Amino acid sequence: MAKHPIIDDIEKVLVSEEQIEEIVKRISAQIDAYYENRNSRLLLLGILKGSVVFMGDLMKHITVPVEIDFMKVSSYGNGTSSGSINILLDLYRKDFPNTDILIVEDIIDSGKTLSYLVEYLRLKGAKSVRTCTLLDKPERREVNFDADWVGITVPNEFVVGYGLDYDEKYRALPFIGVLKEEVYSQ
Repeated sequence: MAKHPIIDDIEKVLVSEEQIEEIVKRISAQIDAYYENRNSRLLLLGILKGSVVFMGDLMKHITVPVEIDFMKVSSYGNGTSSGSINILLDLYRKDFPNTDILIVEDIIDSGKTLSYLVEYLRLKGAKSVRTCTLLDKPERREVNFDADWVGITVPNEFVVGYGLDYDEKYRALPFIGVLKEEVYSQ
């Protein structure tokens, strides 16, 4: 593995490249099995920016026909939950009643954003709305929400890599790592 210049900021690797690959293959097979006999469109809806890497790998392994789109949603300000959900980039479709939406997320913390989005997309008329996340942090949950497909449950640590960032850094790391506290507490 090539050494990234920011690797010294990582306390430990929490989920390796190999583990991520196994998770992606497992979840894509589960998605295939679930959606194989549908009479509607399947839309993978990535939540920008963190889900891009996971969604890209996931869609390479899904064999049922899929479409992709993105939303950009903000629920955090200066690292803390603001309590409100702001849709910065919305989803517009004329065929919502014939569209099964699978929201692809990098991580679920409080659950507020995904809980809100599921209801929002149902109200817009989607045929169905399901959720998929690479990482789940149930210790941080503030609302009653469980994703339909979960890659791996992780402890309440500051994780980066494979799309997850701190101050727009670390997204390109090929693994999920725990960021050293001195990096984000400065």
